[in-house]
Amino acid sequence: MATDVVPGAGPAVWPAPGAAARLGAAPLAGFALAAAAALVLALRAPTGLAVLGLAAFGLLHNVLELRYVAGRFAAVLAGPLLRLLLALVTGIVVCRLLPPSPLAQRAEILLAYGLLAAACRYGLRGRRLPLAAAGLVLAVAASASLAFPAYHFVVLAHLHNVVPLLFLWEWSRRLTRGRTAFLVLQAGWVLVVPALLLGGVLDRWLARGAQGWTGRLVAAYTPPAWLTPGVGLRFLAVFAFLQTMHYVVWVWFLPRYAPEAAEGFDARVPALRGGRPWALGAAAGGLLAVLFAVDYAQGRALYAAVASYHAYLEFPVLLMLVLGPGTVRGGGPVRNEEEMA
Repeated sequence: MATDVVPGAGPAVWPAPGAAARLGAAPLAGFALAAAAALVLALRAPTGLAVLGLAAFGLLHNVLELRYVAGRFAAVLAGPLLRLLLALVTGIVVCRLLPPSPLAQRAEILLAYGLLAAACRYGLRGRRLPLAAAGLVLAVAASASLAFPAYHFVVLAHLHNVVPLLFLWEWSRRLTRGRTAFLVLQAGWVLVVPALLLGGVLDRWLARGAQGWTGRLVAAYTPPAWLTPGVGLRFLAVFAFLQTMHYVVWVWFLPRYAPEAAEGFDARVPALRGGRPWALGAAAGGLLAVLFAVDYAQGRALYAAVASYHAYLEFPVLLMLVLGPGTVRGGGPVRNEEEMA
């Protein structure tokens, strides 16, 4: 793996961009069509899209995302840091399996900020002033989260669906041309479409009614101060839309166009090489779907606990990516889209 580490930037090394590639029109059209279909469904049937999407792709995308992150960022997620992160996330899983209570919520919040603090300490090692500034920011943010836990968890739910933009930005470093168009398209569905939904521009097509599970989901994904029927349905539509596109990224795009991540994971975890992660995700998803059908509330609680591993491990990786623990340059021979398939 080619490396070129910036002096004083810490010990971590980021992977090279990967073999240089040209991205044809097909994947761009695929993203556009998927976004259009997801938007229509999010407007007309947001509850069905959110619930059925979770049942069909929730655990599968968990497995595939963990495979990608563990394979692509193996140089970072290793050794003592990985063991520390896994211990902290396991603590979060325990908090989510306990009966809901303010104490469990506060413990999860503190563990979450512990993850970010570990990432800052690792990524900013040797840079005292930036590390102190990061610690101050995390302390202020943690205080706000502890003071307003309902807002913390709403923000976390939506933020998880937005982070694919950073992974796609990192992936796009390999593109020899068309990178700007690719990133503009991604920013369109991650940022512009939700802004239109929240701004009420698409209200004329938004389904009405907030009874039953719709009302529960509206309450889960809307900041408490804005919890009115009209605005709540907008937030639910945003969540359903972004969740669906989140699945598009992890189940379709990155498995197809970032094969080196899967290869890295195969070398790291031979027992799950090849198509076994797909089989594992599909089988677990089938069991989850049965549990949803029997008792959706219990199924959702179990999923929230298990999903903590993929949801929380991505934040330290992305934080270190932003902090820049190491700058890596490199690449390989140009491959076209068909060769990457």
